[in-house]
Amino acid sequence: MQRKQVTIYVDTKRCMNCRACEIACKLENDLPAGPRYTMVTEIEVTKNGVDKCEFLPTPCMHCGDAPCLQACPTGAIYKRADDGLVLVEKEKCIGCHECLWACPFGVPQFGLDGLMQKCTLCVHLQDEGKRTTACALACPAEAIMVGTTDEISAALRERYAGNSRRKMAE
Repeated sequence: MQRKQVTIYVDTKRCMNCRACEIACKLENDLPAGPRYTMVTEIEVTKNGVDKCEFLPTPCMHCGDAPCLQACPTGAIYKRADDGLVLVEKEKCIGCHECLWACPFGVPQFGLDGLMQKCTLCVHLQDEGKRTTACALACPAEAIMVGTTDEISAALRERYAGNSRRKMAE
């Protein structure tokens, strides 16, 4: 049976700029200085006449129709059929940056070797049947959710209907 597209959702109403997601991701993926698979971006907004900053963690969204995959000239980027994760075969990458220019989120990273790397949505956890990531587990505000759009929508309906401590099933 084919699983549905798995993705990640960030509830910007909850993000408090603690950057625990960035740290957990770097530790989980044993990343050296430089590449970050998730980055918290500050966005200046005006709401009700008040200027403030909001924070947006930006991991790979594992897009349904991933522009990076379409842009890669070597086929290094591929999409798994069973869950829709967008992954990279580093040995096929030539470091051309086409994926970076195509990605609307600016997600692809390039290490010292000049080859693309990015968030895998903690593929090792997904393969164990867990619907979570290191960044989601580390987030004290429970701002990051992983699952299908149906699972995430259900969790958000429940969260904002009054039970804010309920977590999505892992």
